[in-house]
Amino acid sequence: MDKHLLTDALSGSRDRAEPARALLVEQGAEAVAAVLDVLCDEHSPVDWTVPADILRGIGEPALLPLAQAVATAASPEVARRAGWTLARLDVADPKVYAPLLGHPDARVRTDALIALGNRGDTAASIAHLLVPSLGDPEPEVRRQAVRAFEAIGTAAVPELRRVRRARASGPRIRAGALEALAAVGGPAALDPTDQEAWRRLTRIGLRTETPQGMHLCGSWYAVPGTDQDAVLDAFDLGEAHPVTLRTGAAAWNHDQHAWHRTRPHEACARVFVSPVLDGWTLVFGDSSQDRHRVEDADDREEVLAEVVRQRCAALSRRFGSAQWYGMSCGDGWTAWCIAEEGEVVRHYDVFTADEEGDEGTPHPAESGYLLPHEDGFPEDAFDGVNLSDTEEFAARHREVKERLRIPDTCNADDIAARLSVDPQSLDARTRVTGHGVLALTACGREHGHPAGALPV
Repeated sequence: MDKHLLTDALSGSRDRAEPARALLVEQGAEAVAAVLDVLCDEHSPVDWTVPADILRGIGEPALLPLAQAVATAASPEVARRAGWTLARLDVADPKVYAPLLGHPDARVRTDALIALGNRGDTAASIAHLLVPSLGDPEPEVRRQAVRAFEAIGTAAVPELRRVRRARASGPRIRAGALEALAAVGGPAALDPTDQEAWRRLTRIGLRTETPQGMHLCGSWYAVPGTDQDAVLDAFDLGEAHPVTLRTGAAAWNHDQHAWHRTRPHEACARVFVSPVLDGWTLVFGDSSQDRHRVEDADDREEVLAEVVRQRCAALSRRFGSAQWYGMSCGDGWTAWCIAEEGEVVRHYDVFTADEEGDEGTPHPAESGYLLPHEDGFPEDAFDGVNLSDTEEFAARHREVKERLRIPDTCNADDIAARLSVDPQSLDARTRVTGHGVLALTACGREHGHPAGALPV
């Protein structure tokens, strides 16, 4: 098949290209080499998704040639194109990918596991063939093996439990099986032996753990005092289990980023209540009532503000004072709410600050800072600067800031550091009393813990 004729046919008008695609799919194995050549040609005028779709339609005859293309790719881009196509072939039987699980090239093994993960529970019949991948020497292959088991779901639990009991499987595979079990069904998927092992490791961790700074993305409350039971009651939390700070932080981050998961109530099932940190108890997450009240609202920002104010006021009546903080690792959102003796004295949200959406006068904890929505630089501060040159921009920014003595801009963690505890700055100097717990909300008590492996 002439490559130039093929390129002309596929790069023409839509009406002309569609019949050519259909004909190539019908030709099957005979067309694979020529279409794959176009896919791997980074200089081809044909958009790479066109040959990718044709190869996907051809299906199994394209499997081994695509694997070879991944393994011998001349560039990362070619490997990406071929791997993307390989993982999405139109094949009815997932067993066709089984021979690739032992391929010498780790990228091929990874793409085969992605393909099986894309097929969800239809790959359950070959779950036993995925087991060796849990012990693969390459971390990305192991990660995709866990994701493939997660996609298969509860049908994989018997096989994974069998592996956990089989000492001959080896420690790495058995460890991978444990992670996969947690990914499939959370703590409930573990058998009693593994659950007891988890509790034992947690007890050890609680005695030896040194606090470490947390990745902040989401919201948390802070209340003074040591009465953890009162905090659990205030948020309507139950079935609390001791966890290390590391486990609790990982659970919070896992649940905050559960938007892509399809199981119900993944993001509102549990809350991490910290040990007492420098005299403060921190609550990461919300009660399910608060969460759903915000999620179900059309005007979410307004409802979130009202929920936070009401919650902080109620907590401060019970504990004397209460704070709420919010930060996003993706879009620059930052916010805080401060309540004393049943009254909100300050509420700030960077997304509503210009709309008179704040409450209260600036708090003393904000003194010496610019608020996130404020710009302390004069309009001509960056005249003549090439804004696309990050080094040039940064140099001018430092020079103007120092010359005009422009204050730093504060975020929620800065305010938390002045008023209670900045979770991002936990370290060996932090005074820790008691232990933290993962506790279930009303949704969690009905639906159980979210699936997913957590570190001890």
